[in-house]
Order: sequence, then C-alpha cells, then structure tokens
Amino acid sequence: MNDKLSKIKLLAMDVDGTLTDGNIIFLRGEQAKLYSVYDGLGIRLAMNFGLGIAWVTGNVTESVVARAKSLGINDVYQGARFKSEAMKQIAIDHNLTMEEIAFIGDDLNDIPAFECVGVSFAVANAVQEVLDRADIITKKNGGRGAVREAIETILKARGNWDEAVQSFLDELAREEAGESGPEAVA
Repeated sequence: MNDKLSKIKLLAMDVDGTLTDGNIIFLRGEQAKLYSVYDGLGIRLAMNFGLGIAWVTGNVTESVVARAKSLGINDVYQGARFKSEAMKQIAIDHNLTMEEIAFIGDDLNDIPAFECVGVSFAVANAVQEVLDRADIITKKNGGRGAVREAIETILKARGNWDEAVQSFLDELAREEAGESGPEAVA
C-alpha cells in the first residue's frame, strides 16, 4: 500500500459526511455546514507540498464554494451525481492517471469513485458497504479530522510529512516575527 500511496498526486474528497459530519443546517433558507479546522490545516499542508485537492459533491451550495475559496481550493465539482465521471474529469484536468488519484468518502454514492482511483479511503463512520470496499479506513470520523488523517498518510508515504509540518511552523514563526508570508489560516 505504501507504494501506491507514494504515487498519489491528488486527493479528491466527498463533502457531506467526509469534510462535514453529514448534518446540514438551514439558516434563513441557506445551507450551512460545519467543517473541521484540522481538515482545513491538513488541506493547506497538502497543497503546500504538491498534493492536489479536489472536492466532489452531489450537492450544490454556496457554503461549499465559500469554504473551498477560504482554503484556496479551485477544484470544486458540485452537482456530481456520478462521482466516477468526476474522477475521470479530474484526471483529464490535471493530466493524471487514475492511479495518481486517491478518493475519500463515506456513503454509497462514493463507491463508483472508489472503483476507479489508485487508493480509496473511507472515513471511520462510513456505511458498511463503503468500509468493505476501502483500501484504507481512517480512525477519525467524517468532519472530525478524517481528511487530515488521509493527507498525513499520503504525505508520510511520499516522505513529505515532517517537512510539511516544519515548513508550517517556520511560516508561523516568520509571521510572528512580523515578516510577510502566505496566510496560515486553516
């Protein structure tokens, strides 16, 4: 598995139930979602070290676009009823092979994506059918750091994790010293 993980260049992920705990809140008619800052920081570390990030969701909502934008994510595929088709489009858009893409999800509609990527991750609280088909099951639940765990697993396999952490800490130190640099917000 480590060999497969070391080849991953992009992590695509479901949103509802993976980046969130699966609950949807309606405020004044608009969807609101709760995201984990652990996942957010993990995503920033991933992107800083060349691991592409894409969000793939069957839902369509401005809250997803807003959160993605706050993290600097440009690849957001909303209304993706057929996630395997979204994976193929991501491969084309990024000039990747399917073996260079990992996907993390939680529910039945994520299974087709699992079947066409190099490595599949299921969040710990995924439905049984997804757990049965995953290459790796996270210890964390969706919306509770599972995405960060997957990112850490990939970056460790690629030999980038320690460097990613140190780079982030150096960035914080530069900011604390008053030097300008990339925003470190998760």
